[in-house]
Amino acid sequence: MKHTIALVDDDRNILESVQMTLEQEGFLVRTYTDGESALQGLMARPVDLAVLDIKMPRMDGMELLQRLRARSAMPVIFLTSKDDELDELMGLRLGADDYITKPFSQRLLLERIRTLLRRNEASRAEGSGAAPTGLIARGNLTLDETKHQCLWKGQDIQLTVTEFLLVKALAARPGMVKSRDQLIDAAYGESVYVDDRTIDSHIKRLRRKFRALDEEFDQIETLYGIGYRYKEA
Repeated sequence: MKHTIALVDDDRNILESVQMTLEQEGFLVRTYTDGESALQGLMARPVDLAVLDIKMPRMDGMELLQRLRARSAMPVIFLTSKDDELDELMGLRLGADDYITKPFSQRLLLERIRTLLRRNEASRAEGSGAAPTGLIARGNLTLDETKHQCLWKGQDIQLTVTEFLLVKALAARPGMVKSRDQLIDAAYGESVYVDDRTIDSHIKRLRRKFRALDEEFDQIETLYGIGYRYKEA
């Protein structure tokens, strides 16, 4: 089955060029030139992955992502200007799975799209490191890989693909320290370069999500200069 990709950018040259590349690679593509039309289109007809520009008319990429995340955990890649490091960090905090700086290689974008789609599918399948039922239970935490579901004290927490894989990597071995490089490999794969700060941003967002349900949540511990570990409740 073909995957459907949404491209959202007010630069029609980028839209046409990337659309042509993706369609040549077998993807179905929908394009939008502003955030408002993209939001309406994506809510009516969900896609497998969205590529969003940050700076757009009528609704920028940040607001669009925030509204999408209220209803969907679909993988999202941000396109950001080369010097907008703050935009990159804000995008990750809002729930983007990845980002690419402009100008970008279409080959790189294609690789990132395929990587995210593989991760999304893998996170929904039974993992070889999980229990036969596809469940990981650690105290108050339950991860169901077959449903891509995370429960804390029985309450559902909506996680992106990246966030789910990070929680899984940490909770699979409670008490064991995971370096940022190990977490990058677990969430992104060895073939994708990701800056350390990307993991830090995802961890901060994960903590906020859990603490929104439980103010006393402190299971994800930081070991400064080393990495992170999961403390079983």
